[in-house]
Amino acid sequence: MAGKLTSHPGGAPLRQARTHGEDIARTPQFEWFARAGLAARGVVYILIGVLAVQVALGEGGKTTNQQGALQTIAEQPLGTVLLILVAIGLAGYATWRLLRAAIGHGPESSDDAKQRIDGLVSGIGYAALCVTAVKILAGSGGGSGGSQQADKATGGVLGWPGGTWLVAITGAIIIGVGLEQGYKAVKQKFLEDSNTAAMSHRVRQGFTAIGVAGYLARMVIFAMIGYFLIKAAIDFDPDKAIALDGALAHLGQTSYGPLLLGIVAAGLVCFGVYSIADARFRKV
Repeated sequence: MAGKLTSHPGGAPLRQARTHGEDIARTPQFEWFARAGLAARGVVYILIGVLAVQVALGEGGKTTNQQGALQTIAEQPLGTVLLILVAIGLAGYATWRLLRAAIGHGPESSDDAKQRIDGLVSGIGYAALCVTAVKILAGSGGGSGGSQQADKATGGVLGWPGGTWLVAITGAIIIGVGLEQGYKAVKQKFLEDSNTAAMSHRVRQGFTAIGVAGYLARMVIFAMIGYFLIKAAIDFDPDKAIALDGALAHLGQTSYGPLLLGIVAAGLVCFGVYSIADARFRKV
């Protein structure tokens, strides 16, 4: 009949996929999967921070990134069991973030467009980290260090037409992410993602304190990574690019290196503890 509206042939599968995703997001099992992921993220950050604190105190060792933390876990007594648990948690965190990015909400809260983009980026990053954990468990190792990987990636992009601008813009975006982390800390915006009504006054004070310290530490790390990416673009030198381990190492080489490294490392430990606590209180 003329004028009759018909649905797009691809609409039904998309609606079915969205409905299925929403059904999964509302299950108690998926909620616990997501909370396990937050706890796993916390374990990784605590280990990175503790290793950096040891360097700051002159007790040997070296700074590391997320991949290095996973390798360190594997080398501990019962390391295989621990790493399996962490890998499961990371898979849960990545899946939760990606599903939230796809459907835009969970059973307890909704996300705006920016939060969905953040969730997509975070989900992809932690999915890659989960794959690294699986590779370590399979005996293939975790690959080269974070800053070495950053060198290679940056070197490849610098060779592209307009690659210098792409690297510089990426650095500026990462600095922007760092500033956002600082804003969350100063304004305590991270509390909006947690069920603070379920906390006692003392618990909320402690939760807020470690959250502020953790987000400020992440601000420093992101800002440094972005700065050195821009420097790599300006100097056309991929060796200037760094990752988390490189940022911590550079802090240790400054005039007040051990003090600055110790402060930021302690902040990363705080972020890890905050993540574990947030596994209990996060609005999923």
